Amino acid sequence: MFSNAEIGIDLGTANILIYSKNKGIVLNEPSVVAIDINSKQVVAVGAEAKAMIGKTPQNIIPIRPLREGVIADYDVTAQMLAEFLKKVSKTIGTSMRKPTVVVCTPSGSTEVERRAIHNAVSNYGAKQVHLIEEPVAAAIGAELPVESPTANVVVDIGGGTSEIGIISFGGIVASNSVRVGGDKLDEDIINHIRKQYNMLIGERTAEMIKMEIGFAHPNHKTLTMDIRGRDMVTGLPKTIQIDSQEVHAAMKESLEKILDAIHVTLEKCPPELSGDIVDLGIVLTGGGALLKGIQEWLSAELIVPVHIAPNPLEAVAIGTGKALKMINKLQKASK
Repeated sequence: MFSNAEIGIDLGTANILIYSKNKGIVLNEPSVVAIDINSKQVVAVGAEAKAMIGKTPQNIIPIRPLREGVIADYDVTAQMLAEFLKKVSKTIGTSMRKPTVVVCTPSGSTEVERRAIHNAVSNYGAKQVHLIEEPVAAAIGAELPVESPTANVVVDIGGGTSEIGIISFGGIVASNSVRVGGDKLDEDIINHIRKQYNMLIGERTAEMIKMEIGFAHPNHKTLTMDIRGRDMVTGLPKTIQIDSQEVHAAMKESLEKILDAIHVTLEKCPPELSGDIVDLGIVLTGGGALLKGIQEWLSAELIVPVHIAPNPLEAVAIGTGKALKMINKLQKASK
């Protein structure tokens, strides 16, 4: 019986990742649940539920219970967590009875939002639940020396939020959180295509456009892509060609909000630590770190070196799991 399991959970808007002390990342699934609205039963979770988006009969609704980094639907989140933790038990071949859990929370989340996250995990039967702020988890997962007396700057661009943190001596010196992330960029693309071409596309198509021809830097070799959707005038299927310059223009305002949030955070940095930032720069984590040209664009705008973490998508989950060893120090530092 593995009754004292220790796990870290990255409760992300786009994906949930679970880290086991003994096995590393044991689950990485989309934060989506498909519910039968007649019976209120969970039909599918994770990748299986995400594949249903836009394709289900009327009685089955795929829900994303996490929005902008926080719990939007408490009951569905609790059910989703229970399903994922059952999957993890099977994956690691041992019982997950009364685990000790560390969960990351957005640095700008309210006490009510934190309590909702704490309760959702506690209800599964966790022995202890610790909450740590997302920038700290991202910095640990990106292998930054968070306990050293130097400025470690991390920018975690997730699905619902972008978290910026300056960390020194294991605690946050300055932080900022904006509710702009990958989901907002997808929404920008959907809105642009609706206004420009009178065509409706779904979230999955918008995400594919962002990943294939989305650029953060305005100066890039123009790429084109054929996309399919529904004509808003005729109601019939339609195919159009779009290019990367117009995708960049659609995302520009949201990207600038992330840039402004980084600026504001750097302005709060104590002068003693500012020199470290010039030398060591900023580390990017989260799915947004994979957006084409974001490293070069941020470096040019901020005039400091910008690095991408070794494993940006899993950095927060890895950091959350590794934080189990240093949770007491981190909690003292944050008080």
